[in-house]
Amino acid sequence: MVGAFAGALVVLTLSVLFSWPADLRAEQPIDDAQSAAQRESRLAAEAFDSPPGSCLQWARPDARDMHKVDCAQPHVFEVTGVVDVSADHGPDADPPAPEQWRLIAQSNCTAGASAYLGGKLDPFGTFSVNALRPPDDKWRGGDRKVRCGLQRSSSLPGRAAGQDQSNVHPPGTCLALVGKTVGDPVDCRDAHAYEIVGIADLSVLGPAYPQIGKQHEKLAEVCQQIVAQYSNNADLSTMKLILSWDTLAEESWNIGSRKVDCKVGARLSDGSGLAPVSGSLKAATGPPPPAGTPPVPPTTGR
Repeated sequence: MVGAFAGALVVLTLSVLFSWPADLRAEQPIDDAQSAAQRESRLAAEAFDSPPGSCLQWARPDARDMHKVDCAQPHVFEVTGVVDVSADHGPDADPPAPEQWRLIAQSNCTAGASAYLGGKLDPFGTFSVNALRPPDDKWRGGDRKVRCGLQRSSSLPGRAAGQDQSNVHPPGTCLALVGKTVGDPVDCRDAHAYEIVGIADLSVLGPAYPQIGKQHEKLAEVCQQIVAQYSNNADLSTMKLILSWDTLAEESWNIGSRKVDCKVGARLSDGSGLAPVSGSLKAATGPPPPAGTPPVPPTTGR
C-alpha cells in the first residue's frame, strides 16, 4: 500500500523512500506483507524523530529498514543534534540539491558534533559529520529541521564518545578508486585504489606530536615489516605495486589519534595519479585456496 508518507527520509546522497499508511485507523483488511511494511515505516519514522544521543541502524541500501537500537549495539548513525535551518532557507526556498545538502550538513552540524564528543572531533578521523534531512514534500510544507549525526564507513561498535578516532581499516580492506581520489571500502576483486595491509601505531614516538618527516622515517620501517608479514615476503615490484602509508596531522594527534594505515597500491604510468588495482595481494600470496579456485593476483591499470 502506497501511503501519504512516501519519501519520508533522505540521508544526504542516499535515496531513501518510505511508505506510510494513509490512515492507520482505517478499518480495512491488510495482509501480512502490508502489516510488515506499515511496521517498518512506523519504526523508520520514529527513528527519524529520535533525539540527540540516539543510535540508528539500517542494513538496506535505501535505509527503508532504519530503526533505533541500543547504542551499545553496532549502528551506522548516531544523532548529535537537531538544527533548524529556516533562517537560511525561508518558506519559499526550493529543496536544496544533494551538493547543497552536504554543505548544509557541514556548516550546521560540525560544531554540534564536536561538542557532542566533548570538543574532541578529529577533522581527519574515522567519523564523518552527516545529516538526515526532511523529504522534498515536507520541505515544501515548511519542515526545516535537520538531524545531525556521526557516521563512518563501517558500523560504530558502540557510542562514538571515547572511541579511537584514528582513520584506519581492518587489514584486507580495499578502498575504492573514485576518479583520482580514494573512496569507501569495496570488494578487493573490484577495481580499487589501495589494499590495507596493516595498521601502524605511532604512539611509540612519544607523547609530543612527531613532525611528518619523523613519521615517514618510522613508518617506512614499520610498514615494510607489516607488508612482509601480510604478503609472505612477496616482491611488490613484480606486481607493479608500491607500499605507502598515511600520516597524522597535528590536529588529529591532539585529539588522541595515533594509528595509521599501511597500504599497497599502484601509480599510473605517467605518474599523474593512482592506477586501478583488481584482486587481492593477500589472496595472491596467502595459503593455497581450495582446489579448483586458484587465487587471482592483483592486476593494475595503465
